[in-house]
Amino acid sequence: MTQEEIRRLTKEEISRRIREGVKAIIEQVLEEEMTEHLAAGHRERTLSRRGERNGHYTRGLITPVGKIEQLKVPRDRESTFLTEVFERYKRMTGEVEEAVLEMYLQGVSTRKVAAITEGLSRVRIGKDAVSRIAQRLEEELSAWRGRPLELGYPYLYLDASYFKVNWGGRVVDLALLVAVGVNEEGYREVLALEPSGGERKEAWRNLLKGLLERGLHGVRLVISDDHPAIRQAVMAELPGARWQRCVVHFERNVLAHVPQEAREEVAEELREVFTVRRRETAESLARAFVERYGGRFKRAVEVLVQGLEEALTYLDFPSGHQRQIKSTNVLERLFKEVKRRTRVVGVFPSEKSLTNLATVVMLRASEEWAFRRYMDMDPLRAMEEEPTKMAT
Repeated sequence: MTQEEIRRLTKEEISRRIREGVKAIIEQVLEEEMTEHLAAGHRERTLSRRGERNGHYTRGLITPVGKIEQLKVPRDRESTFLTEVFERYKRMTGEVEEAVLEMYLQGVSTRKVAAITEGLSRVRIGKDAVSRIAQRLEEELSAWRGRPLELGYPYLYLDASYFKVNWGGRVVDLALLVAVGVNEEGYREVLALEPSGGERKEAWRNLLKGLLERGLHGVRLVISDDHPAIRQAVMAELPGARWQRCVVHFERNVLAHVPQEAREEVAEELREVFTVRRRETAESLARAFVERYGGRFKRAVEVLVQGLEEALTYLDFPSGHQRQIKSTNVLERLFKEVKRRTRVVGVFPSEKSLTNLATVVMLRASEEWAFRRYMDMDPLRAMEEEPTKMAT
């Protein structure tokens, strides 16, 4: 698939989501208008009831983002039901679609839904109806989180960040586990995000199992921090994949055992170990580091020696990929954006609200990523074909 094809698919997906959002809102507003017209809800028996429902008919609706198909319009037996929704929509079509897009970009907001429905109908839409519309939009986000994975993903990044959430009547730090993959065409995608009470092995295993059930395959390298739960989960669920310890976190771990006054000097030499492109050179620089600082900062050197092999795995992959696969920076930037968007929230009212807003931020990131290739995957394919050629 070419970059232009991916860009086109992304635009179509954005338009589809907007159409589905508009459809959900209009259909619910029409149902509320019918309830007002009949003075009774669906199957509700009241003394003031003024007629009976008679199913639905379907119609299309032309919008700037395409035609909405199979829009369900309620009807009554006497055919006395008339609606102003479609005329009102024509007058405010841009506002509705912009609001729907904004909901997807900022997190589904019942307040925003209420504002749209108020403009579309003379009937005041109740809180329950607004919640039903929001639920339908949330289902769209859930469907994206559970979408099938058809391509192979040679590189998989795993990390978590914590957010304050009202959980069971008390405020807790809830972990948001996230997986990002680089697919076989070289494009990044957010593959999974799941809230969890902590970073236990079972939580990470469940995330990986879910990915495998959706079709995850072709993983060659997993990049993460040195978290035992992640490593154990990867070994259990992706036994054929290699593991890269995040170099950024590793450098911090080493420097944590260096006094502040010497940290800048040591950090500069430590960075040199992880900026070269050949393993032999990196190992030589590491030996020189050990000789120079072994007497002064014994514990820092011990940490370096113990984790060096796992931190240099990236050097066994194509040189053009090494900068991107030696750390989890791609995930760090995502988490920063989620936290920036949620700074005003402080404490999330529920696990669902955190999941929805994080999904929207990451969906937006995935859409932007589809416009530019992250890596050229030809060198990796060539590297994997070499042993086969040598064997023949």
